[in-house]
Amino acid sequence: MPLIVKDFSWEENESTLFLTVPLKGVKANKVDIFSSEEYIKVSYPPYIFECLLKCPVDDAQSSANVGNGTVVFKLKKKEQEVWGQLQSDDAGNKEVMRKKREEAQAEVQRRQQEEGKAKAEKKREEDRYALNQMMKLEDSERQRIEDIKQSERKAATDELERWKDEQRAEAEAHKKHLLEQKRAENESKRIEERKKGKKANIFETEKGMPTRQSGRIEVSHTPRVFPTPVRESQAPMEEEWLKKQAEARRTVELSDADLSEEEKNPLWLRDKGNEFFKGGNYQAAVNAYTHAIRLSNKMPGLYSNRAACHLKLRNLIKCVEDCSKALDLLHPPVPQNAASRCRALVRRGTAFCQLEMYIEGLQDYEAGLKLDRDNKELQADAEKIREIIQGTVDR
Repeated sequence: MPLIVKDFSWEENESTLFLTVPLKGVKANKVDIFSSEEYIKVSYPPYIFECLLKCPVDDAQSSANVGNGTVVFKLKKKEQEVWGQLQSDDAGNKEVMRKKREEAQAEVQRRQQEEGKAKAEKKREEDRYALNQMMKLEDSERQRIEDIKQSERKAATDELERWKDEQRAEAEAHKKHLLEQKRAENESKRIEERKKGKKANIFETEKGMPTRQSGRIEVSHTPRVFPTPVRESQAPMEEEWLKKQAEARRTVELSDADLSEEEKNPLWLRDKGNEFFKGGNYQAAVNAYTHAIRLSNKMPGLYSNRAACHLKLRNLIKCVEDCSKALDLLHPPVPQNAASRCRALVRRGTAFCQLEMYIEGLQDYEAGLKLDRDNKELQADAEKIREIIQGTVDR
């Protein structure tokens, strides 16, 4: 049988009731406290304290503090009045006490369930909010990437249009030069014909003797690049300038007009691009691969090599496009082209990651690992991308 605690104390005012229950030397962690609006219990075997309050209290605003060998209840009254006594008149009735105890326990369980539901609902709301925020961030990131792509496309289109305008201007200038040259040739012919006519008259005789037959000399003019008349003193400088321009176009633009038969071979251009790449001249390598693609656009290695140059120059969108074109040409997938497909996938995956499109980058790396399963470096890079994606999701 538990021992009933009777040496408790209490005091009150109109709004608050203070109840002190001694613990009789029992440690605080051994005490079981239960309270509701009308029922209070403090159990610390072999002792027990039960109290059926005279009037209800506000359990949500009440508190119980354990310390210094006592439990001190601070109970907020629902109605401001002086009770005059602590316990209800029915406190001595065991049946009433049992019923109030069960009602109090049921009420506490109901309140705990409601609080649990409220917490669960609040957590669901917070999770939904976090998911919505994450979706907004992803949409914003996708839009940012799309804006970058549009900007790159616009820049490429503008560059192409500028190049076309320059080509048209050069063609017009060349046409104009040819017309002026033709006009000068015609004028020279007319002058020559007038001179020949005068010479024929010199040999005519009064007696009507036949004149000597005159010969006709054909004059041809060498095409000239410069619009000004040729001067012997400036000829060496002009030839040197034209030679330098041709060499510059071979290195930077690789114009067909300045290429030899050997230089029109796409395989030779590919090897030349490889040499530029090894020397760190990535733009010249891009030009070499580009010209080779114009000559033969079905060689996947040219697109893959140019993608490597674009990656070095941080032309990331162009790198993705070239890798995708190389992969299209490497179809169907067979063991003979597995290494080439792996290189293109890794380069495209790297470009995606530098564009902060980590999920797309990881997909390409995983596809590359399927082709080269024992590549430790690829495995390490793929793991780093997974960690970045997980970190982004956590944020």
